[in-house]
Amino acid sequence: MTPQALIFDVFGTLTDWRTSIATHVTAAFAEKGREIDGEDFADAWRGEYQPALDRIRTGGRGYVALDDLHRENLMTVLAATGHSATFAPDEIIELARAWEQLDPWPDVPAGLLRLKDRAIIAACSNGSIALMTRLARHARLPWDCILGADIAQDYKPKPAVYHAACAALRLGPGEVMMVAAHEHDLAGARDAGLATAFIHRPDEFGPDRPTAPAQDEIWDFVAADLHALADQLH
Repeated sequence: MTPQALIFDVFGTLTDWRTSIATHVTAAFAEKGREIDGEDFADAWRGEYQPALDRIRTGGRGYVALDDLHRENLMTVLAATGHSATFAPDEIIELARAWEQLDPWPDVPAGLLRLKDRAIIAACSNGSIALMTRLARHARLPWDCILGADIAQDYKPKPAVYHAACAALRLGPGEVMMVAAHEHDLAGARDAGLATAFIHRPDEFGPDRPTAPAQDEIWDFVAADLHALADQLH
């Protein structure tokens, strides 16, 4: 099947968040004359991500844009690592914007253009519209539009996020495919009635913690990268 629209996860699926965040963090600490393991810090920062979203998904907190959650989570990690006083408040805000400057995996800019020839392409991320817009400019992501959490006022893998994306495009769930490197995201999309495509990103969490490939029979498509997915779509 060729869907009318492809909607994409961004963190990890299209961008190498871990290397990018580690680079930004290492540079920020170096400007203060301090050394830090940037990769460990990136892992700790990302480790606060799902718990922060869960509080919103479960109704314990109203919708808060990911930009603000990233800043809150950064402050949590700085406190946990004994660096609360390292950065001034305006510097914390600026460092939190590192998530707007993630570098894409090598296949992504050209691969998205190939897929755009076949269907509408849109971000369906937990990132806000503002975050995704700035990240798209940095990483050269040629979106037709940006959907996701801000549209639904909720976070994946809640069904409302996928349904809101389809509704915004005036398409039925069966006409839309979710593309992601995370099986919990794809499971949420599948349960919401969307088609699914798994992209394997073995190095998302670093070369020492490779992610496992998906089982082919679970998802509609399984591909090594976006070019391989484009080859499979007719």
